[in-house]
Amino acid sequence: MMQPIPKTMTGVQLIGHGGPEMLKYRDDIPVPTVTLDDVLIRVSAAAVNNTDINTRTAWYSKGNSSSADASWSGTAMSFPRIQGADVCGTIVAVGANISRERIGERVLVEPCIHEIDGQPLKSAGYYGSECDGGFAEYTVVAAKHAYAVNSMLSDVELASFPCSYSTAENMLTRANVSSYDKVLISGASGGVGSAAVQLAKARGAYVIAITSPSKNQQLRELGADQVIPRDDDLVDAIGENCIDVVIDLVAGKQWPDFLQLLKPRGRYAVSGAIGGALVELDIRTLYLKDLTFYGCTVLQPEVFQNLVNCIEQRKIAPIIARTFPLKKIHTAQEVFLEKKHVGKIVLKVAQE
Repeated sequence: MMQPIPKTMTGVQLIGHGGPEMLKYRDDIPVPTVTLDDVLIRVSAAAVNNTDINTRTAWYSKGNSSSADASWSGTAMSFPRIQGADVCGTIVAVGANISRERIGERVLVEPCIHEIDGQPLKSAGYYGSECDGGFAEYTVVAAKHAYAVNSMLSDVELASFPCSYSTAENMLTRANVSSYDKVLISGASGGVGSAAVQLAKARGAYVIAITSPSKNQQLRELGADQVIPRDDDLVDAIGENCIDVVIDLVAGKQWPDFLQLLKPRGRYAVSGAIGGALVELDIRTLYLKDLTFYGCTVLQPEVFQNLVNCIEQRKIAPIIARTFPLKKIHTAQEVFLEKKHVGKIVLKVAQE
């Protein structure tokens, strides 16, 4: 039996760009209301990810001091904002255009969204950036972005999947990774990297993971065929013209090596730059090797359902590094930024 829906809820509001002090835990936030095509979700768990932190710190801004381009989509943020893109919960109410049979469904929210308050977006947005997300007891999303999931996994385990795994699956989809490919994955111990290892292995690819030496065994257990320490000379360790696809989450100073490693007609896919956003490109390498570059942000239409299918078919497994209660979000993000973990850090929002 569904619990009554209260008027107010606990949650964490981002009140402006800056440090962790801009995240305020409150117990008097109004519960959001649904429009015609929405669902209201009682949030059980929401994971921490780079995008939420990047949005908080205005990392996406390309130097505009007014922060006019500091959201995920490149526009100004609206405050206060409830962040949280990795959401697992249960539908407790629906808009007038949505079947009431959906009430009671356990769902994952697709983080890359195309509709808010019943209105289509001109360009894709991000859950918890262009609209409120899952760092609260209740959240609203367009019904088409709430995917039913049938799994024996816990809500905490399921909350580890949406952002990292859909990002990884999108990169593999865009780069058309198959069982014939040798794939190099940078930042392989992070949320997206560890997801990419599993999903590439699910496609039958040969996977080489780059990580710190202390995480070697954990990456092997995830299925990596070969693990390279991140401070090694990659060209010496792997050899030029040996890699079909690079899945890059790091960029930074090693970036030119990735192009040397790629075979002629190789593919490079990127969706992160935690090692440094500015890189040096010898344009001759790009055209003389007939390389293809994929910048991967907006999910391909089939990606999130394919991810849900993989979860339900047990082709991939959750990797939970640590869990914290929602009110400990400052500590959770601090631990996340230390980068000593493998997998996801998840916030428990409500009891399962």
